[in-house]
This record gives sequence, structure tokens and C-alpha cells, in this order.
Amino acid sequence: MVEQRQFLEVIDRDEAQQRFHNALQLLPLGIELVPLEKALGRILAQDVHSSHNVPSFDRSNYDGYAVQAVDTRGATEELPSSLRLLAESIATAVVPMTEVSSGSAMSVSTGGMIPRGADAIVMIEHTDTVDGNLMIRKTVNSGFGISFAGSDITAGEIVLRQGDLLTSRETGVLAAIGESQVPVYRQPRIGIISTGDEIIPPGDTMQAAMVYDSNARILADAVTELGGLPQVLGIVKDDKQDLQKLLETAIEECDVVLLSGGTSKGEGDISYQVVEALDDPGIVAHGVALKPGKPICLAVTKQKPVVILPGFPTSAIFTFHEFVAPVIRRLAGNAPVYHTQLDAQMAVRVRSEIGRTEYLLVGLVEQPDDDTLIAYPMGKGSGSVTTFSHADGFITIDRHHEIIEAGTRIPVTLLGKQLAVADLVVIGSHCLGLDLLLSTLQQSGIKSKLMTIGSTGGVEAARRGECDLAGVHLLNPAGTGYNEHLLDDSLELIKGYKRTQGILFRKGDNRFLGKGIEEIIELVINDATIHMVNRNQGSGTRILIDQLFNGMESKPTGYSMQSKSHHAVAASVEHGLADWGVAIKGVVSPSLEFIPIADEEFDFVIPTSRRDKASVIKFLNALHNPSVREKLAALGFELHSH
Repeated sequence: MVEQRQFLEVIDRDEAQQRFHNALQLLPLGIELVPLEKALGRILAQDVHSSHNVPSFDRSNYDGYAVQAVDTRGATEELPSSLRLLAESIATAVVPMTEVSSGSAMSVSTGGMIPRGADAIVMIEHTDTVDGNLMIRKTVNSGFGISFAGSDITAGEIVLRQGDLLTSRETGVLAAIGESQVPVYRQPRIGIISTGDEIIPPGDTMQAAMVYDSNARILADAVTELGGLPQVLGIVKDDKQDLQKLLETAIEECDVVLLSGGTSKGEGDISYQVVEALDDPGIVAHGVALKPGKPICLAVTKQKPVVILPGFPTSAIFTFHEFVAPVIRRLAGNAPVYHTQLDAQMAVRVRSEIGRTEYLLVGLVEQPDDDTLIAYPMGKGSGSVTTFSHADGFITIDRHHEIIEAGTRIPVTLLGKQLAVADLVVIGSHCLGLDLLLSTLQQSGIKSKLMTIGSTGGVEAARRGECDLAGVHLLNPAGTGYNEHLLDDSLELIKGYKRTQGILFRKGDNRFLGKGIEEIIELVINDATIHMVNRNQGSGTRILIDQLFNGMESKPTGYSMQSKSHHAVAASVEHGLADWGVAIKGVVSPSLEFIPIADEEFDFVIPTSRRDKASVIKFLNALHNPSVREKLAALGFELHSH
């Protein structure tokens, strides 16, 4: 009878994992550039900044006519407005040569570029042509029917972050901004060796006392799901020399080596005998208090993990996910863990159209007091790339339902099996400094979700418990300070940094040179040929802009053209889509001039119920980290002492 030696030391799971990790360098294995068509399923190794606006120009959403919205005021079926129809007609891929002035209109196809001077589209079905004039039978508001340049993605914006898994949504974003080469982490090569006289490969004829090798297939596919490259090295019979030779080759060629079977210390368990001979440091744990999975053996040699998994498939896959999967994820660049469908609670009342099944994209956030997930509707329209890429999943609204009330429980289908709920949800104002902080967290494994809806919306979301923190920069109505007036017992204010807002315009534009703020305000009010790019309602910058025109009946040309970020404002001015705008100093390029308006405080509002959340604490630690503070200062922000 073969002697069965007992394990020298059975330890608990946490101790085994700590020993294992302490013997390894759990860092990504390097960066490589791959063609976009081969990037699916890879982990992004660097932040990706868009070098283009998406769309890159103001474009029409409909077949119709580009007009000035004020010329349609009061138009009805019975009393249409008459406009002079310009000769030029704008198809797709055509740059308009003519400007739309008051009293005129220009034909534009769906996707066509909006001519200068126009601020709305009248759909073709609401018009007729009579003797060369356009008869408009419906009033439209400024901005109707137009997708503005940079309304989806703005030049300079971080569209994907280091550590993101590239699903079809992310590769679509990369294609939309023109990227053909993608920096990704090298995939770890995982060698898989099956051992035992009784093991035969699938496809062979079954014989008495033999077992098909299911472990190799299970492990190989699990490795693929985790972002690794499985190298199935075959079955080794119970021959010590053969196994030793194959193991040496596997250690040389692979980043991780898995052996299936032979973890016990019996005379016939050759896997243990071969691995026992490894050094540097060799076996770090053999025998863990698990059921199933007690016999697992964890070793490290040449900074590479070598793991003997139990032979029984259930034990093998259980211990693989407990001990090996976290290591592969780290080597692959923090590949996430996935789910397919989750129950959630609607955050707000949602309306739908009777008679049509609707798929509504949502982001998922956690309730502060329990494990309930809140589904936060994400709108921007069917043409938006970023809404799709930033959403966690979607809900399906049946064609017989018109309303889903806030608080309704509803299943959320995740967008692919490889998506996870964010660790940190940030809603509020956009800022370059906030981008830097979130990218820093992502590099340490903290996934974030950023919804830039403005300071006011961020505070409201924080008060409702829909986010972990909100970026804000709102001046007290009395003009005595920033952000303190937003607080109540449910909110806490964390001081961020100071930044300067100002007017941007292109270098060499003599209309602005040498003028003060009041002179510029008077200029843009009285000169309709000077176009501005505004900010979205609810943002702190929009409130500042409105204060500049406080009490004035007239508004500058382009006032209705809203941009979602400071980068978008700078890009619109730099590329001539607008002549001026208001943004922070940090986005000023060499081709732009900057006239300061005001220094402001950009701070963070945190629900008190989430103050002790791990990801919030890590965010605050990053805010106070000396190296991060140096980077913030380099971007032009003035830091508070701490």
C-alpha cells in the first residue's frame, strides 16, 4: 500500500493568498500596439484622448432647411412664415459657401453641415416652396434639429481610460475618433498541463478506469474570459522526468503555469514532487482550509506563478477562481469581474411611447444604506457614441407601458457579460483636474463613472444619494464665496482647488484684442456676426456666463449653442465653429487668447452616508497625494494647503 503523507501545514485562504501575492510582482506585463480590428477584448493600457470633435461639425438631424429660429416665430399651418430660399443646397460631405441671414433659408440633407448664421432646422414635411420662397408651417426653437460639433465627443476629451475593457462599444468609440492603433496590455500566456495515467483527451475512445480531460478545456476558456492566452500543453502520464521537462519549457515560455492533478503527497502524485524541487521561493502554500479545494499547491519561481490545482473539476475551477483568476486579472491590467443581469430600482419617473418597445440605456449606482442598485437613465439620443459606451446596461419597456414610476423594481440587462458596476460614481461639473484624479484612481484599480451634467445637477444627485461625490463650482448668490451655501445635513464639502475662468478667442482676432470684459460684452451683444459657444444649463460656467448678461434683453449670437465641457468650448473656438466662449485657463492652446473673468473654487460635495466608502476614501487620498498635487499644479490649478 502506498504511503499517503499528510500536508505539512493547512492554512486559511487569506494567509495562502497573502503568501502567494507577496512572492509575486502583480503588475501588467507590458504594453503593445495592436490594430483596432484586433483590439476587441483587450485591456486599454493608456488613457485615450480624442483628437477630433464628434461630430466634427454642426450637422442636421433631418432633411429640411437651415434657418434662423426667430424667423419661424408664430408660423402655423394656417399662417405660414415666408423666407427667401437660397440657391445653395447642402448635401452630405459638402461645406456650405453661403451664410444664412435673417429672412433666408437653405436646403440641408440629413447629416449635412449647418451653414454659418443658421441656428435651427425646419423639417421638410413642415414646409412648402412657392415661387422660390420657402413657406414654413411650424415654429422651431433655436438649436432644434442640430447636433452641434463636439456635442458627443470633444477634442481633447478623455473618451476611454487606462484599464477599460474594450468591448464592441469601446472599439466603436475608438473608430469614431479615428484611432487605428490601440495601446493595450500584453496578454499573459497561461500554460496548462494535465497529469495522470487515467486522463485521456476528448475524442478518444473511452476505456475502463479512464477519465476525459475536462479540466484543460474549463481552465483554457476561463483564462480566455479573464483576458489571458491559454497554452494547452497536453496530457502527461505519471512519469516524473517527462513532467519535469515539460514544466521547465512551460516556465520558460509562459507567464503562469497551471498543473491539473497530483496535488497530494502520495508516492504517485508526481506534480507535487516536481514542483517541490522548484526554488526562488518555490512552494509558498500547500493545503488550504477550503471545501472543496483543500489540496491546492501554490508556488512561485522566476517571478512566475506555478499552481497545482486539484484533479476533480469542481475543485479545480473553484480554486482557480479563488487564487489564480485574481493574479491573471492583475497581469492582464485589472480585467474586471462580470455579471449578466441585475435587479435595480428606477431613480426617476420615465415616460415611454405606447405601442413601441423601448430600450433605455441606464447607469447603475448604489443606494447608500443597502445593496440596492439605482438605474439612472442616460439620454443623448440614438446617435451618441459616448452614451452607449458609458452605460452599464439597458431596461426594456414593454410597448403596453407608458410610464415607469420612480422606485419601480426592474431588471437591467448588462451590455455584455464583461461589465461591472463602477466603484465610484461622480456626477456634476466637468474639470481637467477631476479627469486627472479619476485616471489616477483607475490606475490603482478603482473604476469610476463620470456624468457631467453641471454643478446644480450634481448637487441634486448627491442629495438624492445617486452618486458618491459631485464636482461643483457655484458662487453664493450673495457673491461672498463658493459652494458652502449648497450644504445641508446630508452633504459634506471637501475643498478641491482654485481655477480661473475667462473668455477665449482666437489669436489675431482684432475684435477682442485690448478690450476689457465689459467692452467685450457690449461688442458681442451688438455685433450679430460674432458667434459664441455657450455651456450647458446647470453648469457653474453657464451661471457665470448668465451673470455677465444679467438684465440684458438681448443675447449674443450663438447663445443657444451649448457645449458640455471646457475642452469642447476651446475646440469650437480654435476650429472656427465659434468666435468666443468661456472656459477655464487649463484648456487654452497656443492658438487661443485668454482674458480672465474670475477665480473660482472647484470643490467636491459628498453625501455624508458615503463618506466612509472605500472608493471615496481613495479619491480623497489621491486628492492629497503629493505627486497628484504636482500634476494638478502643472495644469494651472491653485491647491489648498492641507
